[in-house]
Amino acid sequence: MTDTGKAPQSMRRRYRSAMMWVNVFCVALTFLLCTVLYRQIYAHRVDQYLQSVGAAVAAEFDGDAADLPARLPQNQPLRFTLIAQDGTVLYDNFSQQLPNHADRPEVQAALQNGTGTATRTSATLGVESRYFALRLDTPNGVQVLRVGQDVANIWGVGMNTLPLIGLALLLILAGAAVVSRAMTYRLVQPITRMAESLDTIEADVPYEELIPLARTVQSDRKLREDNETMRREFTANVSHELKTPLTSISGYAELIESGMAKPEDIPGFAARIHKEALRMIALVSDILQLSELDSNQAAHRNEQPVEMQNVDLAALVREIAQTMTVNARRAYITLQYDAKPAVVHGSRDLLGELATNLCDNAIRYNQPGGHVELRCGTGADGCPYLIVEDNGIGIPQDSQSRVFERFYRVDKSRSKATGGTGLGLAIVKHIALLHDARIDLQSQVGSGTVIKVTFPKA
Repeated sequence: MTDTGKAPQSMRRRYRSAMMWVNVFCVALTFLLCTVLYRQIYAHRVDQYLQSVGAAVAAEFDGDAADLPARLPQNQPLRFTLIAQDGTVLYDNFSQQLPNHADRPEVQAALQNGTGTATRTSATLGVESRYFALRLDTPNGVQVLRVGQDVANIWGVGMNTLPLIGLALLLILAGAAVVSRAMTYRLVQPITRMAESLDTIEADVPYEELIPLARTVQSDRKLREDNETMRREFTANVSHELKTPLTSISGYAELIESGMAKPEDIPGFAARIHKEALRMIALVSDILQLSELDSNQAAHRNEQPVEMQNVDLAALVREIAQTMTVNARRAYITLQYDAKPAVVHGSRDLLGELATNLCDNAIRYNQPGGHVELRCGTGADGCPYLIVEDNGIGIPQDSQSRVFERFYRVDKSRSKATGGTGLGLAIVKHIALLHDARIDLQSQVGSGTVIKVTFPKA
């Protein structure tokens, strides 16, 4: 994990904090909406009331301003104003002298549309008022009857209820905090239990969204376990493979050193020591190469691959066939090749090692008089390929899936007799993986083996 200098935040705390902010936002938004709606509803009811009062007065009014006071309802804190068509104030029950009202929006609307409403601070009284104006067609001409009411008390009602609203908000937020804490616990607890049971993590996934994570964790754990098992097996195999030649070398050397070996036996003992030493050198060389391939493969996964170039596979096959001819003749094996044009994007040295190991295996596990053939070319899909075919002893069906494992031998006695390390095909597998190549094996006991390596298009 990369050290960013910051400790990871608590999921519970972040989730709980997020829920609290959501609750605060929702409560504030609800309060704002309720306030706006309350004001609108209040204004609508005032309009309905003023309209009903104005209509009742207008029904009994004949257009004479002097007769208007007798038509007005008693004990009502309402303002009544009678206005001529030119804006002259003919009557007002709150003031005797008023300026021309032709510019008042409710008056203009009433003259044009029949009715008009407006809310504003009265220039005469200095308080916020709601006005309803009604056009009257009287014997004295067109007039406007305006009814007004002080609506500043709406804010007074709001101020009186603020303590109760504040208390209600606190209670809501406190309840939300308790609920948030409980929900956070219920959300996080299954994840905590899942983390405590990594062996059965895929069976204990509490949420669908965590299934990919559980699969990744399970695969990573299995990969780690497999790698650890492979490491232990590899260490045990290396120890065993090194111990055998070392024991042989030590035994023959002790016989020579102690003088127990007859003079005529010493050359034979020296030859065996030399043979075992060469076997150890080959084994160590293969182990080092596998280690290097592992490193290259890790670098390849991290997008830092080994140096690659376009390799003429046909030229490489001809070169390997010429090099391996000597080994084939020693084993009385006929080695042939058929090199058709093919280009592989990869490492020429590693591709040469791959072809050499396949060819060496085909010679090693063959019979005198047998044959081995190397072929390369480009398939119909444009992918280059390398094929090594022999008519040797073949590979049993139950061993074909394991021959590319390290130190796995189908015929241990033959491998040791011919000097094999058991790492050749493992090296082939790693080189193929490094080149994103696919290996196909077909074999039948007593008939031979065909191994085909198919590379991506260059």
